[in-house]
Amino acid sequence: MTDDPAYFLYHSIGQYPGKAEEMAGALKYFADVWGAADDAQWGKMLGERQVFLDLWRAQIEAPEGSLTSAENVTAALFSVLTALPSDRLRGKRVLVTEDCFPSLHFMLQGMAERLDFTLDTVPLRQGDTWVRAEDMVSAWGPDVGLGLVTWVTSTASYRTDVQALVDHGHQMGSLVGVDLTQGIGLIPFSVADTQADFCVSTSLKWLCATPGAGIIQMRPELVKEVNPDLRGWFSQPDPFSWDLDAFRFAPDARRFDNGTPSVLACVGSVPAMRWHAGQTGLWDQNHELVEMIVEEARKVNASFASPTDRAERGGSVMLRMGSAEEAGRAVAGLREQGVFLDARGATLRMSPGVITDARHVERLFEGLRALI
Repeated sequence: MTDDPAYFLYHSIGQYPGKAEEMAGALKYFADVWGAADDAQWGKMLGERQVFLDLWRAQIEAPEGSLTSAENVTAALFSVLTALPSDRLRGKRVLVTEDCFPSLHFMLQGMAERLDFTLDTVPLRQGDTWVRAEDMVSAWGPDVGLGLVTWVTSTASYRTDVQALVDHGHQMGSLVGVDLTQGIGLIPFSVADTQADFCVSTSLKWLCATPGAGIIQMRPELVKEVNPDLRGWFSQPDPFSWDLDAFRFAPDARRFDNGTPSVLACVGSVPAMRWHAGQTGLWDQNHELVEMIVEEARKVNASFASPTDRAERGGSVMLRMGSAEEAGRAVAGLREQGVFLDARGATLRMSPGVITDARHVERLFEGLRALI
C-alpha cells in the first residue's frame, strides 16, 4: 500500500507530483554552479534567489521591494520586532492569541523585557480549540502597539477574519502583522487588499517548498521607518561596499537582509513555487476532500477540533482523540498502512492536498475504524 501513499501532511510538508525530481534538478544546478572553478557563483545564485522573491511577491500581490527572505518565521518576526522604532512598542501591549504558533510566543516572551512591552495572550475559551476573532477584538485597545494575527491556526485549522482584525487594529492605532504560514499556497491572499503592516511566512506546507526559505513582507511606508538590529553587508544598497564608515540601509526590504543569504533554500524552493504559480483549483479540490473527511468523521462520532464551516476553516481537519497515547497509536498504526498524518497531543491533524484523492480518504477511515 505504500506504493500509493495516502498523504495528509500538508500542514507540515507539502508535496506535488514530481517534487523530488524537480528539487533534485534545482539542487544539482546549485552544486554544478557552486562547484565550478570560475567566478560565476554569486551572480547566478543571487539571480535564482531573486526568482524566488519574485514568485513570492506574485503569490501575495506584494509591491516590488517590499519582500525579502528569512530563515524561518521566528527569525522573520524577531527581525521585524528589533527593527521597529522603539516608541512603537515601548510601554505598550503586544497582542497574540493562545493558539498562535508556539515558537513565536516563546520568542515574544523572551523579547518583552528587552523591548519594554507587555505580552498579552488572548486565551482560549474553556472547551474551545481556537481563539475566536471577536475575543481578540475585545482585547484589542489603543494601548496595543502590535497585534500578531495567525491567519490559520496549526492546531485547529481555524481561519480568522484577517481583514476585520487588520481594520480594527488600525483603528486602534496599532501595527498589525499576519502569520500566513498555514494558509498561503492554498487560500488566496492579497497584501494589496488586506493592507497588513507586515507578513511573515515559510515556504513549506501548501507551497510545497523547502525549509529555510521564509519571508518578510512589509508595507513600503513602514520599511522606511525601520532599522534592523540584525544587519550586515547585504543590508546595504551595494553589498560589496566595504567602507566601514559609510554603512547605510538599502531603501527597501533588503535592509532586512544581513549576512550572506541562504541561497540554497531559495534555489531548492523555486521549482515548487513555479509549479504552484501555474495551478488552479487547489482550494476547491481540498474542500471536496475535507468535506469527505468531515462526513466520515461524523459517521464514527468523532469529536472535531476544527470548525466544520468552510468559512471558518483552513485546509485541514483536526479530530480530538481520547488521549495523546491514543492519538499516537493511531498515527503509528496508520503509518504501517501507508496512511500519513500526525498528532499534537490528543489531536489528530489531517490535511489533504494535490496528491491526495477520495480513495485515500476511504483508506484513512478504514484504518481509523479498525484502530479506534
